[in-house]
Amino acid sequence: MAAESAIKKGDDSSIKRQQPGALVNMSENALGVWGNFNRFLSDVRAEMKKVVTPTRKEVQATTSVVIVTVFIFGFFFWVTDSVFSRALQAILQKLGAQ
Repeated sequence: MAAESAIKKGDDSSIKRQQPGALVNMSENALGVWGNFNRFLSDVRAEMKKVVTPTRKEVQATTSVVIVTVFIFGFFFWVTDSVFSRALQAILQKLGAQ
């Protein structure tokens, strides 16, 4: 009630006294950031406990799948490039290019 009457009168000194100072805000923000950082680190530790290192057999299997896939896609793109190259050569010859 007093704050409302102070605002109506144009006297906002009572409102200024109620607001915390800059030092209080800064310390609260620093503590909040530190708490968030601690929570983040504990979450990282919890997630790292879930990480499982693959066995040698699993690594070899996935590596061979990747290598085979690369060769298959390489062959596919080589064939596609050859087809388009020959088609473009034929079109250019019909148009009179050398």
